[in-house]
Amino acid sequence: MTKYSIKTQKVQFPSENINLDGYLATPDTEGIFPAVIVIQEIFGVNSHIRDVTERIAKEGYVAIAPAIFQRLAPGFETGYTPEGIEIGKKYKDQTKATELLQDIQASINYLYTLPQVKKTGVGSIGFCFGGHITYLTATLTEIKATASFYGAGITNWCPGGNSPTINKTSEIKGTIYTFFGAEDASIPLAQVKEIEETLQKYKIDHKVFCYEGADHGFFCDQRSSYNKISAQSAWKKVLTLFKDRLN
Repeated sequence: MTKYSIKTQKVQFPSENINLDGYLATPDTEGIFPAVIVIQEIFGVNSHIRDVTERIAKEGYVAIAPAIFQRLAPGFETGYTPEGIEIGKKYKDQTKATELLQDIQASINYLYTLPQVKKTGVGSIGFCFGGHITYLTATLTEIKATASFYGAGITNWCPGGNSPTINKTSEIKGTIYTFFGAEDASIPLAQVKEIEETLQKYKIDHKVFCYEGADHGFFCDQRSSYNKISAQSAWKKVLTLFKDRLN
């Protein structure tokens, strides 16, 4: 499959009562391409999230990573340290589902202003906190394909203290793939099972993947929990999802 040369830039676009920063990666050639939104972990739009955004663009997509902590900490990014975890959790706990939905919708609206973006629906991929948010934002009409990686709290929490995000499962419009590590203490296997049963209950087009020997953060090669075999397997599944649902 063709790998595209890409160009990257920082952009800004309007959301509700705020201008959001975003990291945009696009194929460096003429053409019309599907779009994908990359949703950060609690560590901001850091080098890992920028790398994922670039990897997606090289596959022939316009990819953008919006700064979903913009309302709390403009320009925030950090690494995978105890201090980074502490401050990232603090910001995560201050987010609100209504604002996150507005900001991802604003990201879609911005993508649709770009002349090389296909206007027939977008994909999304998110990790950690972003994995939770991708499950939430799969309810947006234009989201046709969602890849949710190890999103903790889906069954028992929702940003802003509303009823748990899993209760919105019936509103998911497109296809969703979820990825978990069997050794992830933050997402017990009972919760993975509950997510799968709820997706089945509402007849959502889905697949649930749970990797033996993989821990939280297994996709991120900057974390000690990186699991190369599981990450490579998951990446192939993500690319198949986007190819089937967005092209």
